[in-house]
Amino acid sequence: MTQFNATQKIGEIVTRFPKAADIFKEYRIDFCCGGDRILRDVLQEEGHNETQVLERINALYEELKDVSSSDRDWTKESSGLLSDYVVNTHHAYLHGELSRMSELTTKILRVHGAHHPELGTVYRLFHQLKMELEQHLIKEEEIEFPLIKEEEKNPSAKARQKILSVIRELEAEHEGAGDILKELRKVTEDYKVPEDGCNSYRLAYEKLEELESDLFQHVHLENNILFPRFRG
Repeated sequence: MTQFNATQKIGEIVTRFPKAADIFKEYRIDFCCGGDRILRDVLQEEGHNETQVLERINALYEELKDVSSSDRDWTKESSGLLSDYVVNTHHAYLHGELSRMSELTTKILRVHGAHHPELGTVYRLFHQLKMELEQHLIKEEEIEFPLIKEEEKNPSAKARQKILSVIRELEAEHEGAGDILKELRKVTEDYKVPEDGCNSYRLAYEKLEELESDLFQHVHLENNILFPRFRG
């Protein structure tokens, strides 16, 4: 039985079936910041075969639907619990890894920059992303998520308006982060390590790709599940 079709929004598909994100990532389809787009429109714009993509998503769903999964259905959890999960999982990851990635991108620029000038762009883009993310995490942890938890305890139109105001800022920041990630992928040719790349070079690119994957999941949970609850 077909579960998903091309008239659905990308974010809706990933919300119902999180493993679909793996397929979207293969096709470089943005399911977080671009989650409100209709799948058919995106496939046509980017030149992907609609039948092939849908067959893969539905086949994977059928394969996994009866298998015990650790994927939690966040559409059924409270906003406060989801906020805590984002902080304890995705924010914790960023707090722990951004400094390490900074050291790696600095090191490979110093060692390989003379022969690989694109590493100067990688360094610049990463540190721009790092600065923006660090400010973004503070805004979520100190302003938005406390507002969400307070609104859950004491619902009011005024509280929702405050939340929506911050959401607009956060979504714009998500979009900006997504743009930087796309530039990083482009300038690194999909994180392709050159033949003369050392272990640090390889590790830096692995970490940057890991960062991209984690941010996609992070933003998906907020843009496609958490934030829409306050627009109803």
